[in-house]
Amino acid sequence: MSQAKTNAHAGAKPATKSATPRKTNREEADLVEVEPVGRRSARLRLRAAWMYYVEEMTQNAIAEALGIGRVTVVRLLSDARALHEVKISLSREVAELPRLERALERTFGLGEAIVAPLSTADADPTAPIGAATGQFISDFVKPGMKLGVGWGRTLLRALSFIDERPTPDLSVVSLLGGITKAKQYNPAEFAWQFSRLFQADCYLLPAPALVDSVETKQALIERCGLSDVFGFARTLDAVVLSVGGVAPTSTAYRFGYFSENDRASLIEHGAVGDMIYFFFDAEGRIVDHPVNSRVMAVPIDFIKDTPTRILTSGGPEKVEAILGALKLLKPTVFITDEVTAAAMLKTVGEGA
Repeated sequence: MSQAKTNAHAGAKPATKSATPRKTNREEADLVEVEPVGRRSARLRLRAAWMYYVEEMTQNAIAEALGIGRVTVVRLLSDARALHEVKISLSREVAELPRLERALERTFGLGEAIVAPLSTADADPTAPIGAATGQFISDFVKPGMKLGVGWGRTLLRALSFIDERPTPDLSVVSLLGGITKAKQYNPAEFAWQFSRLFQADCYLLPAPALVDSVETKQALIERCGLSDVFGFARTLDAVVLSVGGVAPTSTAYRFGYFSENDRASLIEHGAVGDMIYFFFDAEGRIVDHPVNSRVMAVPIDFIKDTPTRILTSGGPEKVEAILGALKLLKPTVFITDEVTAAAMLKTVGEGA
């Protein structure tokens, strides 16, 4: 497309040093529609307006931050004014969420933060975060993607908010083996339900989430075809994960795989949370504990190499676990609720 444009400007003559310079990717982006109309474009418009009117960023700086062209920024700001989204003052309720999002992005080096509102400060954030996650995934998933998924209550709630549509050549990979209890939360079942929403191919780890020994784990990988799934996981475009805590009520402890002695031992070794059953400490380091060597899951190092890493989790009791998970995964997108976001910022001394 760019070559055709160059020839047209040059009158179909051979290119020379004095020919019109080739347009940059950002300039070319300004010549086409950047976002379809919908939730995603509305969110982009709100972020641009917040950066321009509240943070007083230049249009060039906004274009750089959002990965779009300056002409697109101008159009977004114009649309925001035309839709009466920009006023002289913003109510605290409207302003608080984007303020928290921007603070999270700056503090933790995120590409994008999404903060879901809560009806009350003590409300269960699982459903609101699940809704925000489902909406984000609906707009994010594109044909040809390879997507790895974790599991948990938050991700399960997200299923109800994902727009069901056929998506050609989409592949979904379960990042964790299955379990035998509480089928509602089975990782394999979640990945299958997720893939059905997009009529995608689904790849599962046909093994328990936790095996009895390192030897069993190696045998399953080497002799039962799991190495193919692990290899496929190295080529993922994106992952969607949630965080588990170490409280007795956390999902990881509700299926009988971990005893109270295991939990106490993990805490003694510094564990503050888990991600697909890999337990980590407050600094985001995988703890040196036998449990971590017996987990049938795609290695965290594979996941960290994935270009887009989406982390979704919340709850005041998980703040320490989430902060550790941010250091471990270094997500590009983080989705949480407003109470958790404020607590996280307060914990690291950024205020709220």
